[in-house]
Amino acid sequence: MPTAAVETSTKELNQRIGLTTDGSQFLTFNLGDELYGVDILRVQEIKGYTAVTKIPNTPSHIKGVLNLRGTIVPIVELRTKFGMPTIDYTTFTVIIVVVVRDKVMGLVVDSVSDVLNIDNKDIQPPPQFGGKVDVSFMNGIGKSGDKLVALLDMDRLLSDGDLQEASGESVPN
Repeated sequence: MPTAAVETSTKELNQRIGLTTDGSQFLTFNLGDELYGVDILRVQEIKGYTAVTKIPNTPSHIKGVLNLRGTIVPIVELRTKFGMPTIDYTTFTVIIVVVVRDKVMGLVVDSVSDVLNIDNKDIQPPPQFGGKVDVSFMNGIGKSGDKLVALLDMDRLLSDGDLQEASGESVPN
């Protein structure tokens, strides 16, 4: 068998069993009709939505906190963070527990979609819309088949103020 054929069949096998060598894996989720992705290495777990304890004087996108096996985890609703209309939670609504700058946080999303392998060549930088539209929280736009996935930069998605407010720390003026 020629070397190129062996490399191609190995790559196809790796993709089928979930290994990737020249790209990254992303957990994808839905907010409305849009598909977003977060680096799978940032995801700690996916949890069905359960009620959270509200914290007074926090921004509207911080839903409260959750006790996750003894760790108090701040919960952020991404719909509200992105300025999308709120919806009633369904059985598909989940909390994706992620690590953001060494802190554990939960993200409320409409539903989890899939884990996708996206080759580096299929990731484009985020579009520039000018000064009025902030896309700094995006690593890029990934193409997977006929789908476009907005790839989120977890370290930029939540500001330092969000992290402090969510954890109950005081925010400097």
